Order: sequence, then C-alpha cells, then structure tokens
Amino acid sequence: MTAIARLRAAGNSCVDSTRVFLRDVGAGLLEVSHNSLALLGFCVLGIALFAGGRDDTRHLVERHALDWLQQRQEARDTRRGDIPPEMQAVSRATAADPAVLPRSQAAVANWLSRRYKVAPEPISRLVQEAWSIGQRVGLDPTLILAIMAVESSFNPFAHSPAGAQGLMQVMTKVHDDKYEAFGGVRAAFDPVSNLRVGVQVLKECIARAGSLEAGLRYYVGAAISGDDGGYVGKVLSEQFHLRQVAGGRSVALNVSNTQAQQAPPPAADRAVPPAQPAVVPGPPKTEVERVALLR
Repeated sequence: MTAIARLRAAGNSCVDSTRVFLRDVGAGLLEVSHNSLALLGFCVLGIALFAGGRDDTRHLVERHALDWLQQRQEARDTRRGDIPPEMQAVSRATAADPAVLPRSQAAVANWLSRRYKVAPEPISRLVQEAWSIGQRVGLDPTLILAIMAVESSFNPFAHSPAGAQGLMQVMTKVHDDKYEAFGGVRAAFDPVSNLRVGVQVLKECIARAGSLEAGLRYYVGAAISGDDGGYVGKVLSEQFHLRQVAGGRSVALNVSNTQAQQAPPPAADRAVPPAQPAVVPGPPKTEVERVALLR
C-alpha cells in the first residue's frame, strides 16, 4: 500500500471516529436535556400546585401579574401619547350617593347643591361628614355646614389674601400643627381634612369665648374689635335655613342671610360647652385674633 493510500485511510478513519463521537455526544446531550426539561416541568407543576393552594400566595402572584400588565399597558399608552388609565382614581374623589343618605341629610344636601350650584355628590359627602363629626364633638352639623357656606360657598380651593384656605377657611400657617395628623398643610385643600381641622378650631374658639356667638367672632378674627361685618348673623341665619330644610320645610333657594335672624338657635346650641382645657393655651390679648380663622 502506497503512502498516499495509507494517509487517505487514516483520514477516513479519523472522520468516521469524529462523526461517531459527535453523534454520541449529541445523543447524550439530547437525553440529558429531555430529562432536565421533564424535571423542570415537574418542579414548576409542584410550585404551581403549592401556590394555588395558598390564598395569600395566589393573591400575591395575581397582584404582581396585574401590576406587570398595567405597566406594559401604560408604557404602550405613553408611546402612543394616550393618557394612562388609573382604576384607583375614584378613591380620591370626595363624593357620596345622595340616595344613601337619611332623609334629613339628603334634603340638606339637595338644597345646598341647588343653592350654591355645586354637584350633589360632593355636597352629600360633606353633609355626611358634618353629621358624623358634629355628633362626635358635640356641634350641630347645620352650624358646620353654615360656616362652610358663608366662608367659601363650598369651594374647597378657596384662598383669602390673609392666608385662610379651603372649605372652612382655616389659617393654615396658624394651625399647621393640626394638619400634621392629615399628612401636612397641603391637606387644607382636601375637603374632608379641612372640615375636620376647621371643626377643631371652631370647638376651641367656642370653649375659649364661652358662647356660640362670641366663639364665631373668635373664629372670624373679630374678637377684639367686636365688628364682625355681620358674619355671626349670616352664619346663624344660614344655620336656621338648614334646620328648616332638615326638618322637612320648604325654603327658597335665594333666601337672604343678611336679614335678621328669624329665630334664635335652640338652647342646646347656645349653651356654653362643659369646661375643658383648650388645646392651645390662651394667647396674649394682642394676639387673640390669631387663634381665629382670619380671612
């Protein structure tokens, strides 16, 4: 056999050996991968069965999956220039269904809505809150609503040159400590938070002054001069109208609050609250008006 023939035979032998080696390696890898995929599948199935049997785990997975889908949807909307949806936005709305209110509250909400030309749903929520917080602190809810009506005409974003803000025109800089429980002074523009802080201040003013009328003068910043510009009469007159509406009487929407009070509030409302320490110590006489909600 010539040298060329021997080299050719050796080359063919090497090629055949390489082919066999590669074929065996490929077959081994394929078998291992099949076994690994089967093992992985069993693991995934076991985890799925375990997670499906636990409510907390299932809810966690569902929430993460929903968040991921919402993020992808928002990303697509952003690329297209669309406004992204926000399903939880309704939770920020200050609104309630007037149909679920008790009859007296529903009558008040409907009358205020038409008188001040605001939507009945947010007014219904404020009426609900006034009744709830009023019963809790011992103030007539119609008084709270009357103050909101006179102070801001139910504009939650009202702002006076003196710095009074929101529905009840609370002096935010003076009463910033009261807003700490609501997350800070910007809660002044949250209607419910402003209502609750305003009620706290009103309660302090009445307790310090010793009567409802004098407390309202503290509230409006007329404690020293005594000239409230008719503020007390307007509030009490509006409260009187609201009492009539709550009692089922018909009251004209354009009834004036500048007229003399038609009837004094019941004795329970005019009585001095039980003696109790004020939340804020009595200020010096030169600063007494800072306690009120200056306008």
